[in-house]
Amino acid sequence: MIKLGSRSSKLARWQAEHVQTELSKKNIEVEIVFMTTEGDQSVASLKEFGGVGAFTKGIQQSILNGEIDFAVHSLKDLPTDPVEGLVLASVPLREDPADVLICNGFSCTSDLPAGARIGTGSLRRQAQLLYHRPDLKVMDIRGNVDTRLKKLDAGEFDALVLAKAGLTRLKLVDRITEEFGLEWMLPAIGQGALGLESRVDDQPTRMVLDQICDQQSLLEVTAERALLRHLRAGCLAPVGAHGRAQSDGELSLDAVVLSQDGSQRVEIQGQQRMGTDSLQTAKEMGRRLGQQLIDKGADVLLRR
Repeated sequence: MIKLGSRSSKLARWQAEHVQTELSKKNIEVEIVFMTTEGDQSVASLKEFGGVGAFTKGIQQSILNGEIDFAVHSLKDLPTDPVEGLVLASVPLREDPADVLICNGFSCTSDLPAGARIGTGSLRRQAQLLYHRPDLKVMDIRGNVDTRLKKLDAGEFDALVLAKAGLTRLKLVDRITEEFGLEWMLPAIGQGALGLESRVDDQPTRMVLDQICDQQSLLEVTAERALLRHLRAGCLAPVGAHGRAQSDGELSLDAVVLSQDGSQRVEIQGQQRMGTDSLQTAKEMGRRLGQQLIDKGADVLLRR
């Protein structure tokens, strides 16, 4: 029996139960401990109360205290700065990381009229929307997926932008109006992936979690997270990236940094053949492309 800590929202429960099911296939019994985080308790927008780590810090402390053995996070919520004593032990098979548009009465983004109210709590989504459609009115929104959909259906917004992965996991794909291509919107760092975090010195738990780790997904998010960390930007910044690991050992990474209003952007693309130490190669690739973005002026956009 090992203990898994998780937030208690509907999506977080799905994630925890999914991990529990995958481990049960390996004859590992898992007890889920549901927890409430600072981010769950706040009604302010994430950027207003400095939300980096707001959904993870309390759970991480519970791992360090020995109250739970590991935690499952939406990897896009997990800060890239390491926490002493903890390790990202496993990344299961990643879901599609794309962003999607949800609206009632319109068929796609180009069909939205000027001034249409778009709900998103993400500066990354906001900036990329405004880069393509500066005539839209992007508005902040909080709450879980169900809450956001209710606000859309009540007429508070004309459209929402959400992660396809969450809608897929909650069996709400029928609400998707349009899936954004990567040329239109790059996803958040680690979007669509789950991160399983444990104590660095807890070898039995790490060995268990390694049994459900998908190596290609792990390489993708490792490169993405290394890029974000090199930029010193944080998971709330207007930064998007998408790594793709191929079965032939090739890893590609596309990334973009924008000004908050979307009027300026710098982007980079890279490919790398994985070496014998593929994780280290992925980290080095992310850092290298992050530095290239800085050389193009990304740090100036992020300071603004």
